[in-house]
Amino acid sequence: MAASMKQATGGVEETAAEEEPRVLEPGAAPFGNFPHYSRFHPPEQRLRLLPPELLRRLFPQSPETRPILGLDVGCNSGDLSVALYKHFLSLHDGETCSDASRELHLLCCDIDPVLVERAEKECPFPDGLTFITLDFMNHRTRKVLLSSFLSQFGCSVFDIGFCMSITMWIHLNHGDQGLWEFLAHLSSLCCYLLVEPQPWKCYRAAARRLRKLGLHDFDHFRSLAIRGDMANQIVQILTQDHGMELVCCFGNTSWDRSLLLFRAKQATETHPIPESLIEEGRERNRIRFWRQ
Repeated sequence: MAASMKQATGGVEETAAEEEPRVLEPGAAPFGNFPHYSRFHPPEQRLRLLPPELLRRLFPQSPETRPILGLDVGCNSGDLSVALYKHFLSLHDGETCSDASRELHLLCCDIDPVLVERAEKECPFPDGLTFITLDFMNHRTRKVLLSSFLSQFGCSVFDIGFCMSITMWIHLNHGDQGLWEFLAHLSSLCCYLLVEPQPWKCYRAAARRLRKLGLHDFDHFRSLAIRGDMANQIVQILTQDHGMELVCCFGNTSWDRSLLLFRAKQATETHPIPESLIEEGRERNRIRFWRQ
């Protein structure tokens, strides 16, 4: 299946693949497309907050005719994508499972073709993870590539989307309206959505690094009206503007980023929140829940 989804750039900006700025300093890459991201933000920090059985609880009656379908936006070189795949399928290092792709299939996209190529080469589960180069903000290319993938499974939406530390880069490069549209697109494409927003201090740090290196500042940084508590800002946009409800917060990573799980309100009947997940969160006092 991966072979049928070979990368197509369609609107990828040339600066995304430039090598020199990316290797100088983390955060200097204008799209967050720097290599070796997992060296300073290791996947384990996210995984320890997420129950391994989360997807099985969210989709206990997933159709036998197709796997759970996930969309990972801004996958970088795929380290976190692979880690999430192994985590949710309870696979250990070096372990493979011939039936894994029947349980879960992730479509992972990034704006940088260099990082996507690396992800494809190093992926230990080529049947379960498909990597494509995609500028998610390019409407035409996004629609073609995502629809092509979903149609292979007879679906029109993904079961769950992953948006891990990507909202800031969308916001800085596309402004307030761009962030709003990005979240609108994601909410329309996914029944559930797991978001890890960067806090405002990360915006200042990213802008400072660009200036320190003598690079052009982000076009929208100084004019952004959406600022401050970015986790709360994104909660407000998704719940008030885009028809999603906040299911839970799994806590914060050591670098102070929240993991927020949302659900499309129209998915309430087909994908109810498992009571076992709610009770477990209450008992551990680790997960906070908001119920409407």
